[in-house]
Amino acid sequence: MKQYPVYFLDADETLFDFRRAEREGLKKVFIAHGFPWDEKTLETYREINEGLWRRLERGEITKDRLETERFERLFQKLGISADARAIGTAEYPDALSEGNFLLPDAFEVCQQLFADGRRLFLTTNGITRVQKRRLRESKIAPFIEKIFVSEEAGAAKPQKAYFDYVFQHTGLSDRGQILVVGDSLTSDIAGGAAAGIDTCWLNPSGKSLTGNVVPTFTIKNLRMLLTTSNF
Repeated sequence: MKQYPVYFLDADETLFDFRRAEREGLKKVFIAHGFPWDEKTLETYREINEGLWRRLERGEITKDRLETERFERLFQKLGISADARAIGTAEYPDALSEGNFLLPDAFEVCQQLFADGRRLFLTTNGITRVQKRRLRESKIAPFIEKIFVSEEAGAAKPQKAYFDYVFQHTGLSDRGQILVVGDSLTSDIAGGAAAGIDTCWLNPSGKSLTGNVVPTFTIKNLRMLLTTSNF
């Protein structure tokens, strides 16, 4: 695999165990309010939330609306009477920001890439205060030069405007020197390809390619970023 001077690394489900952070954050809020909690609640929330994030990626909904609407829909399904806006825009993001759990190999890979002189940037969709706190309090923080969050950029991956923002604030111009690494075909890979950047799809479960988005590379684990073999 070609070694790149610069890496645009996705955060959630690439370096960070977002599903664990999501579960712990939601559970904390529900228990604090005395709402009934079980795994079905988590599944219902994820279904609603993931659908809304896909709409955000397509530019069909704003981040502010997403934060509240996901809890409006959830509470309606569960028959809960609560302030969806307060929970969605304050309580839950605060709880979520505490979850800086790293996925296997994330620390070691970032450490090695950094030691090899690579420049590492975190490129992520999400809420600025949540993503920045999670990075700031994580073990990989010393290796990441800067984090770019969609809320701050005013656009989300895969939108061209997001990557334009990143280039504007890094001063980078040679896109052939950069590799986008992420787990999402519709966000990371589609966005990187549209921006003219090589892409690497992290696909640990062996999912099939769908649609017409084709990554430059596909890896099963992060350690494969450190190899020079072809795959």
